[in-house]
Amino acid sequence: MSDVSLITKYFPNLTEKQLHQFGQLQELYSFWNSQINVVSRQDIENLYEKHVLHSLGISKVMKFKPGTEILDVGTGGGFPGIPLAILFPDCQFHLVDSIGKKIKVVTEVSQAIGLTNLTAQHERAENVASDYDFIVSRAVTRLKPFYGWIKDKVTKNQFNDLRNGILYLKGGDLTEELEEFGGKYSLYNLSDHFAEEFFETKKVVYVPF
Repeated sequence: MSDVSLITKYFPNLTEKQLHQFGQLQELYSFWNSQINVVSRQDIENLYEKHVLHSLGISKVMKFKPGTEILDVGTGGGFPGIPLAILFPDCQFHLVDSIGKKIKVVTEVSQAIGLTNLTAQHERAENVASDYDFIVSRAVTRLKPFYGWIKDKVTKNQFNDLRNGILYLKGGDLTEELEEFGGKYSLYNLSDHFAEEFFETKKVVYVPF
């Protein structure tokens, strides 16, 4: 399945508005990707599996409660932030990337689908001024340097089911990387939630603060 039915397979209770927003993503990303390359050419055909559903894997670990504030670091074209912002309309998402043209794509796509709970900023993570309940990201760098960028960006105000912290989408063998990190973490296999072969080695690394 290369269309929005892949999302409804795992998220059957979406509202009409959410279905419409998810449904618009293929055309929007196909258009913007032809102008500014934010998704690899072959992946644009598998957008719903490799980008949208992958992003939503975070929601299988953490159901954000209304009012949760989330920072997406190194968002690229808006992943995982845009799919999560559609899924959690009562939460606030702030997406940052150090490459300005990628933030342009995020802004254009989020405006086109009418996301009112998302802001985007051309900025490095270290320079973001606010605090957040959770930091999300998708494999922008190894966990140890990533932790260094954001360790003072997590608020102590706890009200979700998991302690505030990092929810990091990663793939492959993470043994060496997690040893290098040296801190507390939990690993969640996305293959426990999604049957597609793509998710066999995909994980969410949760680092509590």
